[in-house]
Amino acid sequence: MGLTRRNFVTGGTAAVCVLSMAAGSLQAKPVVEGERIVLPTPKKTGGMPLLDTLSTRKTTRVYSSRMLDAQTLSDLLWAAFGINREDGRRTAPSALNSQEIQIFVILEGGIYVYEPKDHALERKLAGDYRKLAGTQSYAQSVPVSFVYVADLEKSLTSPESSESYACVDCGFIGQNVYLFAAANGLCSAFRGSIDRKALAETLKLKASQRVLYGQSIGYGDEEKVQAAPIKLMK
Repeated sequence: MGLTRRNFVTGGTAAVCVLSMAAGSLQAKPVVEGERIVLPTPKKTGGMPLLDTLSTRKTTRVYSSRMLDAQTLSDLLWAAFGINREDGRRTAPSALNSQEIQIFVILEGGIYVYEPKDHALERKLAGDYRKLAGTQSYAQSVPVSFVYVADLEKSLTSPESSESYACVDCGFIGQNVYLFAAANGLCSAFRGSIDRKALAETLKLKASQRVLYGQSIGYGDEEKVQAAPIKLMK
């Protein structure tokens, strides 16, 4: 087929798109750790359609050592439990809008807490604490792990039901993370196998705070990535 003006324009446009995408990937800024990580403005539009995302959502326990770039980490945290309305409500629901869950982020250089109002990470501890991210070996080397902590004093539910509601609220956040990961070529694993006592002591939590669950997020190992097997409890 001959090269018509239409083919030239269409092909040229495609080439520009490819070059733009390549340039965008080259401009991805790495996460620079310090006392405070000011995250880029999160992207709140676009992305994979919901049903396509659900069709690819899964748990993965094989990761590469590749760190997320700053924009991806920003978008991930906003999707997990960021503010999506002017009244301060979040991307995940909580019982009576208690917003009792805090996300502690374990990176190679320290443990941070996510501050949604400023959309920033505040470092609580400097150093490599990834060994506390989970009891499984894979969890201790993943570049990014979340630990979900509930402050039951903030719960607006009854004292008898506050912890059970907090677990449900945590599940909503965890599913947001799963969906974001599926839509953005990442892998994730939500887990209860964490040393809650050691984490509570390390983080110097108050009596009203409870370590609930952990979740790993990262890129899969292209050679070894596989869906996690389902194991029945005995």
